[in-house]
Amino acid sequence: MKRFLTALPFTLAALSAQAMSDAKTIEMMDPESGEKMGTVTIEEHDDGLVFTPSLTGLEPGGHGFHVHENPSCESAMKNGDETPAGAAGSHYDPEKTDSHGYPWSDNSHMGDLPLLYVGEDGDAKHPVIATRLSMSDIEDRALMVHAGGDNYSDSPEKLGGGGARALCGVIK
Repeated sequence: MKRFLTALPFTLAALSAQAMSDAKTIEMMDPESGEKMGTVTIEEHDDGLVFTPSLTGLEPGGHGFHVHENPSCESAMKNGDETPAGAAGSHYDPEKTDSHGYPWSDNSHMGDLPLLYVGEDGDAKHPVIATRLSMSDIEDRALMVHAGGDNYSDSPEKLGGGGARALCGVIK
C-alpha cells in the first residue's frame, strides 16, 4: 500500500502531462484591432471537449461561444458590409440542421457551445464542455466569442442573438 501511495503522485503527473500533450491552445484576438486577448485550451475527455478560456478585456456577462466552419479570422464582405472575422463563415453544422440551439441538442449546429461567462473584471476563466464534439471535428476551424449573449435559439434573433464577432482564433 505504501508503495502505491508513493507512486500515485508520479502516475497522476504522467497522466496530466499526457492530457496536456494532446491539448490544443488557441490564440484569441480581437478581429478588428488584431490585439491578442488570451487563449483557449481545448482538451478531449471521456464526456467530450473541454474548452478552458484564459481571456481578458471582455465585457462582463455571458457571451456566445461557437466553433465556426472555416479556419480564418480575416474580414469578409457580407451584404455589402465588411464583417470582422467574416471569413470564419457560419457555425459549424456538418449535419446541415440550419438550426441554432443548445450545445447538447442533436438537432442544432455542432459548433454551438455553452455560454462563455466573463467576470466583473473582464476575464473569462471558467471551462465549458461540448459533449458532441471531438478533436477531429474542430481541426481547421475557427473559435469565436461574440459580443453579446446566446439564447440557444433562432428566435427572436438568428444564431442566438450574440451579435458581433468579438474574439476569434484559428484551430489548427
